[in-house]
Amino acid sequence: MTTPLRKTLYAGFAGLSIIGTAAACAPSTQAPSQTPASQNGGQESTTSPSASSAASSGTTGSTYKDGTYSADGTYTSPNGQETVGVELTLAGDKVSAVNITTHPSNPNTRKFQGEFASGIAAQIVGKDIDELNVSKVAGSSLTSGGFNDAVQQIKSQAK
Repeated sequence: MTTPLRKTLYAGFAGLSIIGTAAACAPSTQAPSQTPASQNGGQESTTSPSASSAASSGTTGSTYKDGTYSADGTYTSPNGQETVGVELTLAGDKVSAVNITTHPSNPNTRKFQGEFASGIAAQIVGKDIDELNVSKVAGSSLTSGGFNDAVQQIKSQAK
């Protein structure tokens, strides 16, 4: 037998569970600095307005030269070898902008690379390049392998 107090407590806990579940399932929003794939010739890109197009001399005490660097990273998916383009702008060893160029070989790759491109800036802009080791972004885990491969190449370029 339940008392009115127990009924109230059960209803309260059930409501909290539903609210927590709904919040976890809420869709993420795209940052205003991103270009949808439909406006970029089918290629998803993410960028920040502070991106520069040429490398400049490094900041004193920095390991890497300031500037914009790019590389293509590769990874293996169930569909075979895939490639993702990465452009990073560095300032004082920190990522100040990122641009992802997708190279989809099929609809699944297009979907996952697009999701990755739409979520990567929020995870890496403002972080030290040596601290980057992305494992999963916006539901895409395999694209991260190509991104990490490209970051290693960019670190070599920026030394």
